[in-house]
Amino acid sequence: MKKVSPGFIYFFGALGGLLFGYDTGVISGAILFIQKQMSLGSWEQGWVVSGVLLGAMIGSVVIGPSSDRYGRRKLLLLSSLIFVVGGLGCAFAHNFIALVLFRIILGLAVGAASSMIPTYLAELSPAAKRGTVSALFQLMVMTGIFLAYVVNWGFENLYTGWRWMLGLAALPAAIMFFGGLFLPESPRYLVKIGRDADARAILMNINNNDTAAVDTDMAKINEQVHMQNGGLKELFGTMVRPSLVAAIGLTIFQQVMGCNTVLYYAPTIFTDVGFGVNAALLAHIGIGIFNVIVTAIAMALMDKVDRKKMLIFGGLGMGVSLFVMSFGMHFSGGSRTAAIICVLAMTIYIAFFSATWGPVMWVMLGEIFPLNIRGLGNSFGSLVNWTANLIVSLTFPALLDFFGTGSLFIGYGVLCFLGIWFVHAKVFETRGRSLEDIEQMLRDQAPDENSAAVHAPVK
Repeated sequence: MKKVSPGFIYFFGALGGLLFGYDTGVISGAILFIQKQMSLGSWEQGWVVSGVLLGAMIGSVVIGPSSDRYGRRKLLLLSSLIFVVGGLGCAFAHNFIALVLFRIILGLAVGAASSMIPTYLAELSPAAKRGTVSALFQLMVMTGIFLAYVVNWGFENLYTGWRWMLGLAALPAAIMFFGGLFLPESPRYLVKIGRDADARAILMNINNNDTAAVDTDMAKINEQVHMQNGGLKELFGTMVRPSLVAAIGLTIFQQVMGCNTVLYYAPTIFTDVGFGVNAALLAHIGIGIFNVIVTAIAMALMDKVDRKKMLIFGGLGMGVSLFVMSFGMHFSGGSRTAAIICVLAMTIYIAFFSATWGPVMWVMLGEIFPLNIRGLGNSFGSLVNWTANLIVSLTFPALLDFFGTGSLFIGYGVLCFLGIWFVHAKVFETRGRSLEDIEQMLRDQAPDENSAAVHAPVK
C-alpha cells in the first residue's frame, strides 16, 4: 500500500465539502439568469433551487449507509463521479426538466458527501487532532460558498454565464476523483474485512509511527469491529439513543437558528436596509471571505475547547446578534446608523455560526455513533439536516412576507436560546475521546440486555 502524507489524506478527503458548498451556493446567482432565459415561474424557480436539497436527502439515505458495507473510499470516488455528471449535466441542460433532473443528481453527491466525509475524516485522524481534522470539512464548505459568490460575480455579464457557473463544479470534482485514487481506506473498515496489516500501516502513518498509540487503537478497534452491521433497530435502540437524540437536535437546530436564511438571502437583506445592489453583491463576497477566515480560526480551537462550550457560546452570540439585527431592521428605513448596526450584527452572527455551530455539528456527527452503525447514523443525521434545510428554505419567503425581516429574525433568535438548552441537557462531550471510548461509554450506560443485543458478534 503506497504511503501518502496525512495532509494529502485530509485535503482530498475533505474536498467534497468544497463541492458541497459550491453547488449549494452558486445557484443564488445563477437563478437570476436561468429564470429569464428559461422564462421560469416562481414554482419552477423553487424546483431549480431546491433540486439539490431533494437529491441530498436521497443521497444521505442511499449512499451514506452503503459506506458501512463497501467502505468509505469507494463511495467517496463514486460521489466525485456523480459531482462531475451533475455539474456538466446542469451546464448543458436544454430545458427546465433536464436542469431539475441534473440538480437532483448533483444533490445525490452533496448528500453523500455530507453524510460520509465527517465519518471518513473522524476515522482517519488521531483523537487529539480529530476536531481540527473534521472541521476541515466545514472550512471546505465555506470555501466552496465563497468561490461560488466570486464565480457568480465574474460571469454575471455573460449571456451563458449561468452555464459556466454551474458547470465549473465539474473541475474540482474531477480533481477530487483523481486525488481519491490515492486515498487510503478507513482503518476501521479494513480491520472489519480482515486486512489488519493494512489498517496498522495506515494508523502508523497518521500517528507519526507512534507504536504504542497504534497498538492501543488496534486493540480497541479489534474489540468492537467484529460485530454485525446494525440497522434501524439498532439505530433506534436504547444504547444508541443518546447519540441519536444529540444528532437529531444538533442537525435541526443548526438549520432553524437561521444560518442558511442569512447566508442565502444576505444580498436581499443588504438591499432591504438601504444598500445598493452592487454594494450588496460585493458585501456578499466579503461575507464569503469572512466565513472562511472565521472557520479557519475555529479549526485551530476545535481540539482546545470543549465542543459543548463552543456550541453554547455560539448559540448565545447568534441569538443576541439576531435580536440586535432585528432592532436595526425595524429602524433602518429612515436611519443610516440603524442600517449599519443591522449589517454589523449580521456579520457578527455569521462569525459566531461559522466558528461554532457550522463546524462543530459536522464534527460531532462523525464522532457520536458506534462503528457498526456509524454510516447509517451519519446518514440519518444528514437526512434530518437536509430536511430541516429544505423546510427552512421553503418557508422563509412566506414567513418573511407575513412577519417582515425585523420580527422574523427575533423568532430565529429565540430558537438559538432553545438550542443552548438542548446542548446543555442532551448533548454529551466528545473532545479528546477516541471513537472507541465514546462507543464504550454508550455501552456502559445502556441496559445489559440491549448492549449485548446491539453488540452481538458476527457468527
